[in-house]
Amino acid sequence: MHGDDGLGVHAIERLQKDPRVPGGVVLMDGGTQGMSLIPHISGFERVLVIDAIDVGRDPGTLIRIEGEEVHKMHGKPSVHQLGFADLMIALKLLDSSPKEVIVLGVQPQSTEWSANLSAPVEASLDGICTLVIEQLNAWRP
Repeated sequence: MHGDDGLGVHAIERLQKDPRVPGGVVLMDGGTQGMSLIPHISGFERVLVIDAIDVGRDPGTLIRIEGEEVHKMHGKPSVHQLGFADLMIALKLLDSSPKEVIVLGVQPQSTEWSANLSAPVEASLDGICTLVIEQLNAWRP
């Protein structure tokens, strides 16, 4: 792992044990799968992505990207960003894009080789999981 870039893995592990997650929600660690996620995402109306996103804020800052901003992501918001951008383009070309994609993330402090999150990102885990659950509940019929 690349330190704070493991945020998504850590968040998914927490959410899998969290009784507040609504039934029917599919939690998946997409990791570095990139284009191989196409068959897993095709057909979903809504997708919520959890990742470290470098937007130059203070480490541990919670970040929300939605709507057209998701499709405008450029540069390197995370070490997976290029794969994510390619995935979104491929889904659009295949006419399989989710109707709504929201990216919830945390500003990383370090993406150096490490299996551990930095202290500020570790401290943000409860907050990011709460945001995920709030969004999932907002999507409930």
